[in-house]
Amino acid sequence: MSSPPLSPLSPLSPTLGSIPVRWRQMSETGTGAFRNRIPTQLRRTLPLYAVVAVLLFLMFNAHVVTLPPSASSILNSHHQQQQPADHGFPKKIWQSWKVDPYNMATRDLNTAKTWTSKNPGYRYELLTDNNDMVYVEEQYGPHGINRPDIIDFYRAVNISIIKADLLRYLIMYAEGGVYADIDVEALRPIKRFVPERYWDSLSEIDMVVGIEIDQPEFRDHPILGSKCMSFCQWTFMCKPRLPVMLNLVENIMTWLNSLAAQQQVHLSELHLDFDEVISGTGPSAFTIALLKEMNRISHGPKEITWDNFHAMDESKVVSRVLVLDVEAFAAGQGHSDSGNHNARGALVKHHYHASNWPSKHPRYAHPVYGEVERCNWDLACVQKWDRDVEAYKSLSIEEQNKLKEERRMELEKLREQQLKEQEQAIRLEQFGEAVRKAEEEQRRREELEREMKERMRVEDQALKPLHPEQAEAEEKKEGEELIMFGGRPVPGQGQGQGQSQDSLKGANGEGGQKKVVEQQPVFGQPMPQNGDKPFGGL
Repeated sequence: MSSPPLSPLSPLSPTLGSIPVRWRQMSETGTGAFRNRIPTQLRRTLPLYAVVAVLLFLMFNAHVVTLPPSASSILNSHHQQQQPADHGFPKKIWQSWKVDPYNMATRDLNTAKTWTSKNPGYRYELLTDNNDMVYVEEQYGPHGINRPDIIDFYRAVNISIIKADLLRYLIMYAEGGVYADIDVEALRPIKRFVPERYWDSLSEIDMVVGIEIDQPEFRDHPILGSKCMSFCQWTFMCKPRLPVMLNLVENIMTWLNSLAAQQQVHLSELHLDFDEVISGTGPSAFTIALLKEMNRISHGPKEITWDNFHAMDESKVVSRVLVLDVEAFAAGQGHSDSGNHNARGALVKHHYHASNWPSKHPRYAHPVYGEVERCNWDLACVQKWDRDVEAYKSLSIEEQNKLKEERRMELEKLREQQLKEQEQAIRLEQFGEAVRKAEEEQRRREELEREMKERMRVEDQALKPLHPEQAEAEEKKEGEELIMFGGRPVPGQGQGQGQSQDSLKGANGEGGQKKVVEQQPVFGQPMPQNGDKPFGGL
């Protein structure tokens, strides 16, 4: 029987003799002597006791000890940060147009699709000239907001652009969400409307708007002054039932009723020019109502004016309204330092192809020098226009008529050029439509050819001659895989419930007596009576 292993410090250890006496005395009187006085079993269980003590400490002090987060918790928190909470902003996209999507022009339909493709989690709704009245009656009728005066006013208005402006305000007050004109393309998802630094404070934001025109240096201009500072209203987002939206509608009602009294006509017979539309229902009216609401909410010692938003470098929240810089909703205008649509901050793109209402409500145009808006807010151009107009007043009648004739000739040339460009655009559009139809026809033809080739392959395979052995194998295979189902062969079971022809022949016996085989019922058919044939045997 072998002896137990010896500790290096045991008196019986063969190496003890080689250890110096001084070291041996230190081991016997120091830690070694102390360890030799602890029972062996207790020394073996000390690590276990230590582990238990640490676990008990962690259990009773969990609120003090902070463990590192797991990978899944980090990913979940990151995902939550990437998806802002709604906090009252409905996930709805609103647009309005003359016709429904089934009758839209391809250009309008493709632009509208950008909103649904980039925001799949949002509901999309389009109001048209055929159903807008139904919507207003439903939302503002006795079972809704109960404002019959608004219903009557909307029904009486006969100016398309006024009704379009009114409708967007009525929609956003009743239901909220995101409104966009039909010719506005979505470049980014709606969640990008709110910068990430505001995601945790969305409950303190009621509305999201952007700058459209930021040219306050023209505020004293007789024509441009009323429209040189404005928020964008071709795209904006808000929560439902905001007082500013209802106040805006009521302001429009008061203004148009007073204007109809001045013109001594009914609302349906009003005539408005471009500036009246802009200042009465468009961006200028929208801006005035917002500034008034901001001051009502703020109660600050200093009035909120356009100076709070001039030359903004980044977005800001003022009186629960998140105001984005001009690049967000109005990029590519060529003024107001609006940047371009390729910038990261550009959220939408306004194509203006549906903005033909100025043709019915023309701008002021000087008989010789035309519209000052053609300067597109260029200061040098506007100043030259002002000088020319002022100099024109001092000319004689003959000199004025001469300038008018020169201007008439220029306009004729310009109209001829525009007509040619329009005809060319129409031809290009027709050519593109013809190419699209030709490509679609080619795809249909290729599909039919593929179907025909596949059908011919199947028919050729069925008509392919077989050798006797192959024919017998095919018949045997069909007998094993087919049963009669209402007169039609159906895969699944064999003839006679899987019995082969040989087994049926063997069932007759050597004496020639035929074995009566019970007729199996056909699935879905009653059991045939004596002398009756099953339906499948017809």
